[in-house]
Amino acid sequence: MTFSSVSISARVNGERLALSGWCRAILLQVAQPLVAAGVAAHSPFRGSALAPVHRLRSTVRAMLAISFGTPEAQDRALEGIRTIHRRVHGHLGQPVGPYAAGTPYSAEDPALLLWVHATLLESVVLAVERLVVPLTPLEKDAYCAESAWTAVALGAQDADVPRTWSALTAYMRGEYASGRIAVGDEAKALADAVLGPPMGRLAWPALWVNRTLTIGLLPPDIRRQYGYRWTAGDARRLEHVIGALRLSRSVLPRAIALWPEARRAPPSR
Repeated sequence: MTFSSVSISARVNGERLALSGWCRAILLQVAQPLVAAGVAAHSPFRGSALAPVHRLRSTVRAMLAISFGTPEAQDRALEGIRTIHRRVHGHLGQPVGPYAAGTPYSAEDPALLLWVHATLLESVVLAVERLVVPLTPLEKDAYCAESAWTAVALGAQDADVPRTWSALTAYMRGEYASGRIAVGDEAKALADAVLGPPMGRLAWPALWVNRTLTIGLLPPDIRRQYGYRWTAGDARRLEHVIGALRLSRSVLPRAIALWPEARRAPPSR
């Protein structure tokens, strides 16, 4: 398998298995207390049994429009996200990490937008590398560079958006070292909703796989902050899950492995 025939961002985002990194990204995102406060107060995904499904579908549609749509479709998807962001603002209800109670938050804050962008990029690349195919350093650099425009379009500061993998990892290390990434009660409640949705019993094998991947691929310190235990047996189960998914992907036809939009997309020139 090679990513040489199409742009790396289209190829990575076209993989259905890239979704396997999204829950990890969400848990990292809400480990930022101001992001967690905004999601807890304004997101509907804990509102009903079907809310997580509806949210996932709308998020996937937006991702596919941005990755494979016409310029008009991309603009509509981005404006839809910006419209949601404009409604998300408030104040932290309780102190978490370095943030005092009453600290204001806004989904339009460039620093928070950058954190959300960076965690998603890192998590998607990690999922694709573990479940589909390793990426070369040049491919990871290209993925960061090709994805940067979306962060800027949503309000991140252009100069701050990482365009290389080393810049991305340096940014992540800096955020962890700053103390700004601190798992609070809201983040833990959101993580429970993400990993154990109300209708989860109806699809428990998929939920078990998702939970194993998400918790197993978290940075160890963040995993500890969430209170997840992780044993040598858990690590072995994670490798078994990864091996099974990787084997499945190697034999799946394109019609199943890739999103329809990715199969229709023309090669980059």
